[in-house]
Amino acid sequence: MRRTLFLIPHELFGLPIFGVGWALLLLVAVILVRCIFARRSGVSVGQVVASEGLLWGIFAAVIILVLPRIELTNLDGAPVGMAIRGYGVMLLTGIASAVALAAYRAKRRGIDPEIILSMAPWAFIGGIFGARLFYVIQYRDQFIGATLGETLSNMLRFTEGGLVVYGSFIGGFLAVAFFVFRHRLSLLKFGDIIIPCLFLGLFFGRIGCLFNGCCYGGRCEDASYALYFPPKSPVYERQLRSGELIGFEFDKASGSVTSVEEGSLAGAAGIPMDGTIEGIGDELSYLAEASRDIPAEQALPGLRVDVDGQRYRWSPSELPERALAVYPAQLISSFSGLTMCLLLCALSSLQLKDGLLMMAGFAFYALLRFGLEIVRVDESGQFGTGLSISQIVSLVVLTLSFFGSLWIKLRQGEVESVSS
Repeated sequence: MRRTLFLIPHELFGLPIFGVGWALLLLVAVILVRCIFARRSGVSVGQVVASEGLLWGIFAAVIILVLPRIELTNLDGAPVGMAIRGYGVMLLTGIASAVALAAYRAKRRGIDPEIILSMAPWAFIGGIFGARLFYVIQYRDQFIGATLGETLSNMLRFTEGGLVVYGSFIGGFLAVAFFVFRHRLSLLKFGDIIIPCLFLGLFFGRIGCLFNGCCYGGRCEDASYALYFPPKSPVYERQLRSGELIGFEFDKASGSVTSVEEGSLAGAAGIPMDGTIEGIGDELSYLAEASRDIPAEQALPGLRVDVDGQRYRWSPSELPERALAVYPAQLISSFSGLTMCLLLCALSSLQLKDGLLMMAGFAFYALLRFGLEIVRVDESGQFGTGLSISQIVSLVVLTLSFFGSLWIKLRQGEVESVSS
């Protein structure tokens, strides 16, 4: 896990990077250079400003007003810099690679790649919107802030994780369908071109999930394939809150301690069997000792467990350095995506009816995702079943893919009978 690839510092040589600082000076320098080259080309500065001034103004507004607001702060609220997230970088890499492959595939089928480039923004916006909306609806309680502005801000932080692939497929598909129908193109033909490319994007996107620590697998034995996540990761926090990481288990409904592992942190502290857990949470008093040179999100609190009126505490240094072993769900999903991309590209060489490759891609992913949910443990059963929402959607997608394939074959049969 590497949630933050690197941190752009808040200031350099005493001047802030963002706001009224180095980034704004760089923008001004770029504008001056642009004007100088324009003059040498016989274009007046007024003409350049008239055609590009709005764009420069938007860039300046983002640098001055937006970027300082998304800098990370330390425990005292002072800005320390802007995080470049591994998840966001891999997300953008996945999008760029998918678009490049789609343009290449379109050209090989005799279609102008410019159509793909024009379609890409629609697919991107629709995919991101659908993926985030799906996640927000599924985990809506996590986004409620003290104010409406804070709630909306939480919803918009998609580059830190919190995108659902199914939502991306649905949103992106609807956006592409709108573009295709608007330009009177063939949805089935373009679906066949695009669907393998989505799985290439999935390959990079799931590596981003690995960086972020989300979409993790369930517990497994120590093995060469197992993954171990550090403190502050979702896996670590889940195992810590369940008591598993420090060696005890309790009934979630009653709070009664059901087992205490001998020699564990819980056992050494004396947490009693059959005691009642009254609360588990961060021990914030240890944050007073944390460095102010790092973002607040990296500062490690301790752990407190309240049992029968007694509080047990552990400092960050006393807690385990990593989570217990889990299945590499992100890597399984990532390399399965790459495999599906290669398989669908290979199937493209066959003379299939338009739309069948798209339906095959949907069906393959539905089967993959249904099985993957058995390995993952970050989604609970829905609607009174043991199936996660992604498994339920997988069954729907698989059914629709079957009937879609049947419709394509029957439709093609009708066209052939009419033409004959």
